[in-house]
Amino acid sequence: MTLRTSSYTIYVDLPGEPSDMLLVHGYTGAYDKVSRKVATYLRSLDPVRPPKPLYGDWAPEPVIEGQPPVPSERTLEVLKKRGYLTEKTASEESVLFSHMSDLLHRKALHSAPAYIFMPTYDCNLRCPYCFQDHMRTNPAFNHLLRTMKREMVDRIFRALPRIESSHAATADTPVRRQVTFFGGEPLLRASRDVVAYIMEKTRGLGEADFSAVTNGTELDAYLDLLGPQGISFIQITLDGPQQEHDRRRVYADGRGSFDVIAANVTRALQAGSRVSLRMNIDRGNIDQLPELAGQLIAQGWDRHPLFSAYTAPVHANNGKTDRKSVFGSWELDQALTAMREADPRMRIIRRPDDGMMARVRKIFDRRADPIPDFKSSYCGAHDRMYIFDAFGDIYACWERTGDTNVRIGHIREDGEPVMNTPLELTWRSRTVAANPVCLKCRYAMYCGGGCAVLAEGATGKLTANFCDGFAKRFRAATAEAYGAHLRGEAALSLDPVCDQ
Repeated sequence: MTLRTSSYTIYVDLPGEPSDMLLVHGYTGAYDKVSRKVATYLRSLDPVRPPKPLYGDWAPEPVIEGQPPVPSERTLEVLKKRGYLTEKTASEESVLFSHMSDLLHRKALHSAPAYIFMPTYDCNLRCPYCFQDHMRTNPAFNHLLRTMKREMVDRIFRALPRIESSHAATADTPVRRQVTFFGGEPLLRASRDVVAYIMEKTRGLGEADFSAVTNGTELDAYLDLLGPQGISFIQITLDGPQQEHDRRRVYADGRGSFDVIAANVTRALQAGSRVSLRMNIDRGNIDQLPELAGQLIAQGWDRHPLFSAYTAPVHANNGKTDRKSVFGSWELDQALTAMREADPRMRIIRRPDDGMMARVRKIFDRRADPIPDFKSSYCGAHDRMYIFDAFGDIYACWERTGDTNVRIGHIREDGEPVMNTPLELTWRSRTVAANPVCLKCRYAMYCGGGCAVLAEGATGKLTANFCDGFAKRFRAATAEAYGAHLRGEAALSLDPVCDQ
């Protein structure tokens, strides 16, 4: 058989080490530092350039030039063992990759479900970039703004055994349930009773973990429900220093919300909940991040072990957001890297790809097996996430809630879940093996194919890939993680909600 370089070999330039490169393999999980001569040899055995994807372009790999010397027999054996050299044809390798993806996906499908409860679609803020903005501003959607009743909670909980049985769970199988509250705004004062009831019902079934994605404005009504045994993780948003935040995240009457949210962040930390502060960034507020970092430091939050802060790009999800004003993830990451170098205060704010960097650090620092972190699909919408709203409707993705045309099921009054099988399958079968572009991509197991909702917005197809500069981001994060490992810098931890 002819020996060739695996189609899933990734080449990473190492800053400050011009004679060496890092090899990463896309399905064996191998990471190896090699001489540039060895990397040159491998590139010489690439039979053809990767095919052009259906949408967009591949990000170019690092250029390797020169005549490749043949490595020693010992080195060749190591390269074969680690997967960089293979006797398989490209087609045979693609079949193997597809098989691995299917195995990972089946394992995820048989994992315990993750539940998202939406007590209401209503919200007390009017953020201009919100993907649900129409629900609160268009009277035609007023009927959606009801609050979930206890009777609906009971109906949903009668459905859980059937849902869990579809994930190979039985009444005798111990399940630690994951429940997240989402909205609208899930932690409004008006929803407190039903939120407490959901937590009570969940605990009645066994061990559980609770989290919430909240604007934090009425969190003071929930203080007794917070803490390690209650809602232990909270994601809250501040979109800049006070003046900028109060321009963006306003109440219906136009008042700003910074002071109220800041006070509740402190209360949540004091109650023992982890707080992940999210900053939605576009070209209009990015320059104010250093000022915000200074305010976080002044609050003393950066010194609290339960606090972290991270950035995410604003997406043009409604007609109020100009597409020219938003960043891609790679572009935002580069801008924040430059800001960190210019202002030390920015070190307390994570970039979009710091989560990726943290995962790579586990491999370098602890020799952790990377395969458990492989992604056959992008997020829980494609395997085990169930989102329940106040009407008993079930959705796969929280960014596609409120429209019964895209619900994957609903719960009848007797508690029987009735699933829309074709639509559920559309969501649950979106994997890197099902997409012809991802199937041939060396980064696919690390990327998972990208966000389905953003792919649909860009291409009109939910099943399309959304690369978002992933190749450049992955190589940059891997190189930076390697350098930080060599310098002995402390590694970042991962937050369970924000770092998907």
